[in-house]
Amino acid sequence: MKDKIFGVLQRVGRSFMLPIAILPVAGLLLGLGSSFTNTTTIETYGLQWLLGDKTILHALLVIMNAVGSAIFDNLPLIFAVGVAIGMAKKEKEVSALSAVIAYFVMNVSINAMLKISGKILADGSIAKDVLDGTITSVCGIQSLQMGVFGGIIVGLGVAALHNRFYKIELPNALSFFGGTRFVPIISTVVYLFVGILMYFIWPTVQNGIYALGGVVTGTGYFGTLLFGIIKRALIPFGLHHVFYMPFWQTAVGGTMEVAGHMVEGGQNIFFAQLADSANITHFSADATRYFSGEFIFMIFGLPGAALAMYKCAKPEKKKQAGSLLLSATLACMFTGITEPLEFSFLFVAPALFAVQVVLAGSAYMIAHILNIAVGLTFSGGLLDFFLFGILQGNEKTSWMLVIPVGIVYFLLYYFIFSFLIKKFDFKTPGREDDDTETKLYTKADVNARKAARDTKASDDKATVDELSQTISRGLGGKANISDVDCCATRLRITVIDPEKVNDALLKSTGASGVVHKGQGVQIIYGPRVTVIKSDLEDYLASVTEEHFEDDAAENNTACADEAKNENAASATDSKTEDSSTASDKAQEAADTKEPTSTVIISSPMTGVAADLSTAPDEAFASKMMGDGAVVTPEEGVVVAPEDGTVLFVFDTKHALGFTTDSGIGMIIHVGIDTVKLEGKGFDVQVEAGQKVNKGDVLMKLDLDYLKANAPSVTTPVICTELKDNQKIRLITDGPIKAGEPLYAVDTYEK
Repeated sequence: MKDKIFGVLQRVGRSFMLPIAILPVAGLLLGLGSSFTNTTTIETYGLQWLLGDKTILHALLVIMNAVGSAIFDNLPLIFAVGVAIGMAKKEKEVSALSAVIAYFVMNVSINAMLKISGKILADGSIAKDVLDGTITSVCGIQSLQMGVFGGIIVGLGVAALHNRFYKIELPNALSFFGGTRFVPIISTVVYLFVGILMYFIWPTVQNGIYALGGVVTGTGYFGTLLFGIIKRALIPFGLHHVFYMPFWQTAVGGTMEVAGHMVEGGQNIFFAQLADSANITHFSADATRYFSGEFIFMIFGLPGAALAMYKCAKPEKKKQAGSLLLSATLACMFTGITEPLEFSFLFVAPALFAVQVVLAGSAYMIAHILNIAVGLTFSGGLLDFFLFGILQGNEKTSWMLVIPVGIVYFLLYYFIFSFLIKKFDFKTPGREDDDTETKLYTKADVNARKAARDTKASDDKATVDELSQTISRGLGGKANISDVDCCATRLRITVIDPEKVNDALLKSTGASGVVHKGQGVQIIYGPRVTVIKSDLEDYLASVTEEHFEDDAAENNTACADEAKNENAASATDSKTEDSSTASDKAQEAADTKEPTSTVIISSPMTGVAADLSTAPDEAFASKMMGDGAVVTPEEGVVVAPEDGTVLFVFDTKHALGFTTDSGIGMIIHVGIDTVKLEGKGFDVQVEAGQKVNKGDVLMKLDLDYLKANAPSVTTPVICTELKDNQKIRLITDGPIKAGEPLYAVDTYEK
């Protein structure tokens, strides 16, 4: 459970990175546009002739400023689309469109509720008793101020709906609206009600958000220290985006009225003030407390750590270590990308990373104490420091204080790292053993090491992978596989070229049969098919193109061998005809013997019984999955055929496994191809592991729905694990009632 939650949070964090990636560009446009249209800046540097009012450059910079502001103003919608794309497994473009639709639907629903309740008046004005800042304009729609959280709610919800429904198949009359077309439809319906729900619950949620922000803002400088320590400590896990984003983009990071508008989130407040910089005396350090400190340790502190590692390197490795550390340091200083340096601490000496976490956290606090208010778009490098610190002037940002504080931090990092590296002989770059390569580690190395530990899999897992590989080869290789699905007993594959499928190879995997229907291939495995399907999907997701080609080549070789075997077999057919006839006679003689024991299996439903060979499905009719009989139901109730235990209920409810107290394993498969109905028409009354008595209700059926939407309601009742000395003998052929004898399982002497 813990690993699953961690994995989900990582995916959420990664999904945030797509919308966050636009912020540097938006910030650059806004920073340049604001800086060089500022009258004070133009007059200070005597640039009226170039940047003054009515010049071409002035007009261009005004446009750049407006474009940058537009991106920050519409971040909730951008997050809705970005998160939906990031969290969707496939068909990501559909999730993006659905997120846009859902976002508008949700806000229009909220708007309607605000009008109905009288909070928005008929003329569009806001009622006087409404608290300032709680209602805002969202893409021209008056709605609740939900900020980026509104976008995230839409993005995550639409992604969940998308992953659940993008393959849905609807009844024939509605089939046009199935598959990916269904996602925007269900998103519209769901978010209509989400909007209504948000009207009632968001004020409470908003109070909670303010309270959460109050934990940091209310504890003053200590809160800033705590924020910095937690953010840096989460870097190795990739979860820092999940942590800091609410402080940057939502009311968790505080609220402030700027230019007559209520703005939420530290970064949003800074850029709102930047856009209105002519009326701002000093940017808010309370807003920039969540990032101003980064300039201190990224431009100064970590380079000090890099110098310490260089100085501590072995003489013969100093040149190599120096070149690596220099490139990593420049990346850190100019762009704020700290991964090469920070992950080297974590990888070779976690204690050094712990020091980095504490020092970096304190840098956030020091910047807050000194009223440093330098904004950033993504990370605290020199480019952002120049744009949002130096260019804005020391009077508004106090950027000059970063330099003396940074020098102190450079020295702290240098001396602390030097002491610890020498004291504990940490194997930092240049101090490795002679047989170890000098390198800087990244997150990829950490993940690779984790993957290597995970690869110490059991022999069982290796067998499963080998089985999946063989199935893939039998289907013509990954490139030939279009879709993977399964029902209660068979693997359902859609292939691109049916000619590439090798039945013999597939049967060698333990399949009892292979059925072809155009581009569809059904491989009969029995009840264990769900595990086989899951393992095959994992295998196909991990295998490389090189493996795909190997699969195809091996498959071609196997097909050629099969052809040779078939030719050889045909040459010996005439020789074996006499012996097979003799074998048939021997079998007939055996059939005349009396069985040593007999188990009677009763019908689980009222209807018409018939031999299994009459089943309107090749896999059942040819007894690939076992022997038994079929019953075409006339009443919508399925009961236990004998006393026994429910082994499993398939997730689409159309089939269940059952074992009698006498030890006969069975499957009751209601209808043909009913797996595609995804549970509609079935009302299961039992669960896996439940003990039942003969006649107890197992499930109820909507026969009218099943007859209208399934190819057939004829129900195979089969024994899946008959022994070699067991045979099925049909007792009733024709009308039958539930509980009456259907067939006998006769056991003979071996």
